[in-house]
Amino acid sequence: MSTAYHDARNHSVTVRQNEYSRILTAAVVNAHFRQLLLSNPGMAISSGYGGEMFHLPKEEKKRVSSIRASSLEDFASQLTQGAEISRSGLACMSAD
Repeated sequence: MSTAYHDARNHSVTVRQNEYSRILTAAVVNAHFRQLLLSNPGMAISSGYGGEMFHLPKEEKKRVSSIRASSLEDFASQLTQGAEISRSGLACMSAD
């Protein structure tokens, strides 16, 4: 594998983690955004928060939109669990 590939992949993971952090931070500080995130995560992600948009790749938006959770803790758990699965799948593919 080339260094450029690994650098791009690491950048992508960092960007995704930063966006997850921004989403969860918005949910912690704003009850309305938190309720929207729990009831309709796709709408919450598409709407953004505080005039700023969330920047996730299309397939990540789709995955995040499919999360069904009754609490922010459960949402965060599913969000990070899905990210771990995505990363391990990429690691397996790059090992081939």
